[in-house]
Amino acid sequence: MPTTRSLHLAAEIGGPPRYDAASHIALARLAERGTLDFVTFRDSFARPGPDAMAVLARVAPETTRIGLVPTVTTTHTEPFHVSSAVATLDWMSRGRAGWHADVSTTEAEARLFGRRPAAPAPALWQEAGETADVSARLWDGWEDGAGIRGPSTGRDPSTGRFTGRDAPHPVDFEGTTFSVKGPARVPRPPQGRPVTVFDATTGPAARAAARHADVVYVRASSPERAAALRDELRRAAGAHGRDPDGLRVLVALTVDLGDAETAPGPGPESGPPLAGHGTYFRGGPVDLAELVTHWYRAGAVDGFHLTPLTPGRDLERIVNGTVALLQHRGLFRTFYPGGTLREHLGLARPANRYAPRGAGAAS
Repeated sequence: MPTTRSLHLAAEIGGPPRYDAASHIALARLAERGTLDFVTFRDSFARPGPDAMAVLARVAPETTRIGLVPTVTTTHTEPFHVSSAVATLDWMSRGRAGWHADVSTTEAEARLFGRRPAAPAPALWQEAGETADVSARLWDGWEDGAGIRGPSTGRDPSTGRFTGRDAPHPVDFEGTTFSVKGPARVPRPPQGRPVTVFDATTGPAARAAARHADVVYVRASSPERAAALRDELRRAAGAHGRDPDGLRVLVALTVDLGDAETAPGPGPESGPPLAGHGTYFRGGPVDLAELVTHWYRAGAVDGFHLTPLTPGRDLERIVNGTVALLQHRGLFRTFYPGGTLREHLGLARPANRYAPRGAGAAS
């Protein structure tokens, strides 16, 4: 049945560790050619390989439209630095940045830093949520345009300090494990607040996501289960005073497109099966398009985050096979109507909480 909702698609471009920029740039450009909403680059303290933020900062000037979402581990990482790094990526990409908040759960990872022992998962995810909260406050710490209009504009000539609407706002945030006074060092990002992503696989992560995320990943083995998870997250977001329509819920799926296509049997519930408890799909590009079409038309999801098992092979088949078929069916866009990641996702640019009413939402 036709739908007026937009389908959202994203893809992981990390894979096995690679230390040449060309391979990551090529994958991001391929995804951009398919008009995907964003690409991700997974990272963790236990994972060998290059830093996700640095890789996507290198990719930024080599792409023009696609969103860039590195993983940022909030455990053992100072929230002020998280906020500054993500804001900088948003400036360098002209409004295409997001960040995937993750946590570090093992003693081995804690020993890398010589920091406190690993905390229980609920405490780690509470800290991740507080990092998202204070980051948003720091991004709002400068009003739109403040601090970037020139060395003399908005400054008191006798003190050199910013004045009026150019003056930064202190944050004075007190979390359970940290405090941040602010203000931010980086002016308010082009998107106002870069897109915040959480993986809601566990209960503590889902609770943090409902409070702070713009995009949430879920794992499900059926469209019915995906719809139930999406509804739960939307209700929880509403309970926190958020607009549930400002949340995008994507099914996270690892895809292996090395097989030949299979012919599904007749009937409305037929389609290529999911394996591995809803986290793994094996088949061909047409099979994947059938699955995406079925789940999306059932109203179960806002889209999919796809992790290619073999990035070079599978992403090419996603773009030239699956996406091309979805475009042919009129389910997925053929061009980017805007320039920022928020525009790709259909998310409004947030008003600045510190600005006078109506002054913070302007581009």
